Amino acid sequence: MNATLDGDRILDADLPDWRFLLRRLHARFTYDDYAVGLALVAAIGEHVQEVDHHPDLDLRYGALAVATSSHDVGGVTERDVALARRVSELAAELGARPAPSSVQVLEIALDTPDLAAVRPFWQAVLGLSYDDARPHELTDGTGTVPALWFQECAPEPAGAPEGRMRFHLDITVPHDVAEARVAAALEAGGTLVSDSAARAFWVLADAQGNKACVCTWQDRD
Repeated sequence: MNATLDGDRILDADLPDWRFLLRRLHARFTYDDYAVGLALVAAIGEHVQEVDHHPDLDLRYGALAVATSSHDVGGVTERDVALARRVSELAAELGARPAPSSVQVLEIALDTPDLAAVRPFWQAVLGLSYDDARPHELTDGTGTVPALWFQECAPEPAGAPEGRMRFHLDITVPHDVAEARVAAALEAGGTLVSDSAARAFWVLADAQGNKACVCTWQDRD
């Protein structure tokens, strides 16, 4: 029950309401009556207390987002699969509609030639947490601030013009949404910088050269 599952095994588990993003299972359920959302939260709460496995719940008008992982092993396990199945059952019983294509997770990336020189500043100013096991990443335990991760790059050569873009956004989406998201960005005036790492990520740029990556779990090391 404590072994982490990779994306392929999660696909094999057949969880149509859920998508695997950044080491967690995510789902979003919509409804027309706010009372349905409240009832779903209550039903999920009763169940998770029984099984002692607690997901994150984000209740909004019209939708409830649910995310689950096993914190003790840092990934998705059979416990999360079982929880996901039960949450889907409860949602169906209450008439909430699954919307798996709408889940996504935003991260911010910073290019740096010297990680140790800048990471303490960003950890302090954003109030994020650092884990020695993930030296290139800062995270917010409350889930309210996007993760910040650092991408190592070569130092800028002497005489290089100032103003080179060093921040970019990474948007992680369901694997079955990514290509449509890339196509929409290109249709909206963007350009494809690189697809050499697809399906892990596509690098895109807007009309002024500002970059973003569309990411999935697939083809990642």
